[in-house]
Amino acid sequence: MTTQSAAVMKFDQPDLLHQLESLDDAALDRVGFGAIGFDSNGLVRRYNAHESRASGLPATAVLGQPLLTDIAQCMNNYLVAQRFEDAAANNQPLDETIDFVLTWRMRPTKVKLRMLWAPGVATRYVLLHRLE
Repeated sequence: MTTQSAAVMKFDQPDLLHQLESLDDAALDRVGFGAIGFDSNGLVRRYNAHESRASGLPATAVLGQPLLTDIAQCMNNYLVAQRFEDAAANNQPLDETIDFVLTWRMRPTKVKLRMLWAPGVATRYVLLHRLE
C-alpha cells in the first residue's frame, strides 16, 4: 500500500482489516486514527504513532505487553474482550464499532472503538477514533 493511501485510510471504511494487515509499521504510523494490533494471547504486536501520541504511552512501553490486563484494562469486559473471544470461539469475523469511554491511565475519553478480526488473520485490532 502506498504512503498516500495509508494517510487517507478512513476509520469506518469497509475491508479495513485486510488493508491494515497490508501496511508495514511505518505506514501504520501514518494512519489518522489509533490502531492497536494484538495476538491471540492478548500481547500487543502493533501500535501506531497516532495512538501513542493520543494515549501518552510510547510504543516501547506497549509492544509485547498484555493489552487487556496491563495496557487497556478498561477494555477487559463484555463490550470489547468478550466480543473478540466469541468471534474466535465461533470462527466468525468481527467488525463492530461501539461508543466507548477510555478510563485506564487517563481522564475519561469518549471514543468510537472499532474491533476487527477474521479467521485466518493472526492480528486482532482495536481502532480508536477520539471524539473530544
